[in-house]
Amino acid sequence: MEKFLYKKSAGITALSASMTEFKYKKHAHKEYAIGVTLRGIQRYHVDGSLQLSYQNGVMFFNPEQVHDGMANDQSGLDYIMLYIDPQLLLEAMGKKDIVRFTAPIVYDHGLKSRIVSLSEAILSEKDEALCNELFLSLTDSFVQTNLSSDCKKDSVIIRKAKDMIFANLEHVLKLEEICAELGLSKFQFIRVFKAHTGISPYQYFLNCKVERAKQLIEKNRDIYFAVAACGFFDLTHLNKHFKSVYGTTAHEYISHLN
Repeated sequence: MEKFLYKKSAGITALSASMTEFKYKKHAHKEYAIGVTLRGIQRYHVDGSLQLSYQNGVMFFNPEQVHDGMANDQSGLDYIMLYIDPQLLLEAMGKKDIVRFTAPIVYDHGLKSRIVSLSEAILSEKDEALCNELFLSLTDSFVQTNLSSDCKKDSVIIRKAKDMIFANLEHVLKLEEICAELGLSKFQFIRVFKAHTGISPYQYFLNCKVERAKQLIEKNRDIYFAVAACGFFDLTHLNKHFKSVYGTTAHEYISHLN
């Protein structure tokens, strides 16, 4: 049975998921995604390599790190995930520059316990003050275990391309305009962008639309406003892409947050 439950507190979104047949399409998040496999085996590709997270495996996804995801077999998969805004994580860690988690999966009982405790507190709607304390305890463990390193910044061309794409999410992606601005041919740009990010410009564009829709839904609690603001044809169009990234429709997602 497929089940995805989202809750948010202290600026952090927690997900409790159970899945058997469902498969996430290749996507990325603006946030850090940090989770634990509770049952089964999580199978996914990240940075061009296959990863298997077994029970108690702690998974790290950096912002804009492209990945997919599925259960490894018919026995299914249960896991939890925390989605953390980069600036919030840096503030808690006392860092100024974006950091990057260097290992996709680790097995650390203390770290796993802290992630589970914070997830359970958010999902059971405990006081925000408690969630903040549990979050700080988690980030302290990141510093102590040296799991992260300084992050390399995007090249000027890729950063500019991303900014142009993100600034026009409500319109159709216009590769010609981006390529003219960057001084590259259409095929040069697609090749360079995919080599650098692991995802095509169009996939990145769709991913950004979904991410932006999620932010607007959280802010306004209005699905149809998100449909219009992000340039989706209709709610069905939004739900199709939303579910491929979050495992649930936009309507189901907003019902979890209320």
